[in-house]
Amino acid sequence: MSSRALPWVLTGLLLATAIAYPLTGGGARDVVSWTIVLLGSALSVVHASLSRRLGLAVLGTVAVLAVVFEAVGLATGFPYGSYTYSDTLGPTLLGVPFLVPLAWLMMAWPSWLLARRLVPGHRVGRIAVAAYVFAAWDVVLDPQLVQAGYWTWAHPSPGLPGIGTVPLTNLAGWLLAGLVLMTALDLLAARRTPTAPDHAPLVALAWMVLGGALAHAGWLGLPGSAVWGVVLAVPVLAALARQHRHRQHAAPVP
Repeated sequence: MSSRALPWVLTGLLLATAIAYPLTGGGARDVVSWTIVLLGSALSVVHASLSRRLGLAVLGTVAVLAVVFEAVGLATGFPYGSYTYSDTLGPTLLGVPFLVPLAWLMMAWPSWLLARRLVPGHRVGRIAVAAYVFAAWDVVLDPQLVQAGYWTWAHPSPGLPGIGTVPLTNLAGWLLAGLVLMTALDLLAARRTPTAPDHAPLVALAWMVLGGALAHAGWLGLPGSAVWGVVLAVPVLAALARQHRHRQHAAPVP
C-alpha cells in the first residue's frame, strides 16, 4: 500500500467506526469511542508527517497544550467550568486521561487544515477560523460524551439552547484554548509547503461534525446538539461554496 493511501485508509476506518457508535452500547460503545480517538489522532499524525514532515511536532505541540489546559481546568475550573472525568477513560497524567490529548489531536489538525484552505493568506483570520471550527466540533462532541458518562459538569447551566448538559463556559474555554492551540500550529506549519493533499482529514472532519449531528438527531436522542452542529457548520459550508464559485469564475476559458 502506498503511503499516500494511508490517510484514506485511516479515514475510511474512522468513518466506519463512527457509524458503529450509535449502533452499540455499554462496554462495546466504550471500545468504539477509544477506537475513534485512536484512529482520528493517527490520521492527524500520519497526514502531518506525509504532507509537511511535522507528525511528531504536531503530536507534541497538541499533547502539551492539551494537558496544560485540561490540568488547569480540572484544578481551577478555568477556562471551561468545573468538571470531573470518570474512570472509564483509563490512565491519567495530572488528572487528564491519556485519551484526551489524542482527542484534541484528532480535532485540531483537521480544523487548522480547513482554516488554511478558507483563509490561506491571513494569519489572524486563519487562526480565528481554526479556533471556531475546533470549538464548533466540541459543541457536537461534548453532549455525546457527557451522555456516555465520560465526564460530568458541576454546573451545566446556562448552556446553549437545547443543550442542557454542557455549560456555555465550556464553549468559551474551547474558543480560548483553540486560539492558543491554532496559533501554535500556525507558527509550526503555515510556512511548510504541503506535499500531499488535505482531502482525507477534511472528509473526516466533515463526517465527524455533520455525521455526528445526524447520529445525535436519529439515534442518540440529542436533538439540540444536532441542530447546533448544523447551524455552526453553515458559515463554513457557505464559505467553501463561495470559494469554489470564485475559483470556477477565475479559471481560464479553454
